[in-house]
Amino acid sequence: MAKITIDGKEFDAPENTRLLTTLTEKGFKIPSLCFHHALTPAASCKLCVVEVKIKDQPPSAKLSCAVKVQDGMEVVTESAMIHKMRNEALGNLLKMAPRSERLIQIAEKYNLNTGFIPDGCIRCKLCIRVCKEVIGARALKMEKRQGTNYIVPREEGDCIGCGTCANICPTGAIRIVDEEEVRTIMIRDEVIGRHPLKRCEMCGKRFATPKFLSHLDEREHDAAHPEAKEHGRFCSTCIKLYSRKNQRLTPSAFSIPRS
Repeated sequence: MAKITIDGKEFDAPENTRLLTTLTEKGFKIPSLCFHHALTPAASCKLCVVEVKIKDQPPSAKLSCAVKVQDGMEVVTESAMIHKMRNEALGNLLKMAPRSERLIQIAEKYNLNTGFIPDGCIRCKLCIRVCKEVIGARALKMEKRQGTNYIVPREEGDCIGCGTCANICPTGAIRIVDEEEVRTIMIRDEVIGRHPLKRCEMCGKRFATPKFLSHLDEREHDAAHPEAKEHGRFCSTCIKLYSRKNQRLTPSAFSIPRS
């Protein structure tokens, strides 16, 4: 029997057995697709990479299916380098089988990057444009994170809580949650804005944020604005029932329905 160290813990293992087999038997979770104990290792999927140090040699990345257990071997199953190499291996596999459910399952189980964007956002920039060109709040921007573009809040406090970005989003990636008198607007799990809600002066229903109503006041005398006219603090239902001229300026005036 050989004595080997795995992630800082010492184990006994049969010498000259495949390292991947030993790691699996000892309870370590190592991704692998192309290995079978009854067959000669092909080392083709390259997902089972680990760091291995043998005696006085420096540690290096090895495919655990192709390495045999040796006495004194030191193994590291998780590190930044290993994660990067597994990501690269998964990316190469997905190029050949982009719709493989098994590959997606491995990615989820081992927190690997499939290269897909799972947040539902198609980067059409409708939310950025409507927030800038119609609302004037300029609360959203495009930002590159780890090589991928994401829609994110520009600065904390820029969002006025109107909800137009969520209404215009064609895929529903931006969400509005009105709960316990607070409106939260989110994309993915990232908060764009969180605001209290004001009551309608007629029915008492909570319908708009103070920042949104203040924003309307600031733009009230802007002649270029298509909805700049005298208004009260009414929800869309009450404004339709009680307005003197068609529909007055309300949050729903800015809410662009999805097609």
